[in-house]
Amino acid sequence: MHVLHDAPLAPLTTFRLGGPATRLVTATTDAEVIDAVREADDSGTPLLIIGGGSNLVIGDKGFDGTALRIATQGVALSGTTLELAAGEIWTDAVARTVEAGLAGIECLAGIPGSAGATPIQNVGAYGQEVSSTITEVTAYDRRAGETVTLTGEECAFSYRHSRFKADPERYVVLRVRFELEDAAGLSAPVRYAETARVLGVEPGDRVPLADARETVLRLRAGKGMVLDPEDHDTWSAGSFFTNPILGEERFAAFQARVREHLGADAVPPAYPAGEGLTKTSAAWLIDKAGFTKGYGTGPARISTKHTLALTNRGDATTEDLLALAREVVAGVRDVFGVTLVNEPVTVGVSL
Repeated sequence: MHVLHDAPLAPLTTFRLGGPATRLVTATTDAEVIDAVREADDSGTPLLIIGGGSNLVIGDKGFDGTALRIATQGVALSGTTLELAAGEIWTDAVARTVEAGLAGIECLAGIPGSAGATPIQNVGAYGQEVSSTITEVTAYDRRAGETVTLTGEECAFSYRHSRFKADPERYVVLRVRFELEDAAGLSAPVRYAETARVLGVEPGDRVPLADARETVLRLRAGKGMVLDPEDHDTWSAGSFFTNPILGEERFAAFQARVREHLGADAVPPAYPAGEGLTKTSAAWLIDKAGFTKGYGTGPARISTKHTLALTNRGDATTEDLLALAREVVAGVRDVFGVTLVNEPVTVGVSL
């Protein structure tokens, strides 16, 4: 365990934003993680958990408490079962499963962050979500003061949500177990239309695992969604807003607003999201509300590659970022009557 005082947190986030923590603890074993959590809880010290830092927006004043960086390591692959320590780098884990010929998470390649963060917000992209392959999550239950193992069903996964996200002060993820598929070197059925188009196949087809992973990496890179320290379009948290899910009445009202502002023939993106629910595209809303790629004149701007990513152009502050986010939220609400919700976790600040 390594301890620093008045430690900068910005370098631990993909936004490269935020002030220092009173105390930064780096834990490399599950036991160290639990000890650090118990120490904070017993003393009443505020606790901030940091994994890969790809989903954090930390205020400019920093964090008055203990920031716990989970840097645990451990990969166990037995047959089609994969177990990852929370601190494992997610992109490396995906690459390993592809090399092993196992399908199920290959389209989640290139997503920055750590394995322990994946169940918290049910990480998903390009037609896959971790909820379809996670079978167990081992976590420290701060309320009970003990280590527990939750089944995939007990994790209560939904779109970018889970039991862990619903009760963020209770659980600290330690290990995640996945059940993958041995499909003779082929991917899971391709679900995402853009991926299928680039691969030259029909949705539902399977392709060589490596082809699926490489195609997703190219698509993500083209949208500035693969980390590159030289590219400010990647100084972000990836998708800053979740795709809105609307009930029947709200979706009908939204469609009316679309026709009012974009013309009688305008049709917004719409995807089934459960009984009586429709999901639409946050990126489309942002663009059609007038916030196009590269929007902004200050040090925080919309990515030049993707309207869903807000970026630090190099010398932004968190307040610069939040000002841009609030402008986008207000603009989309004014035009379409839909309120966007931020995907990253905010620390010491809010929209």
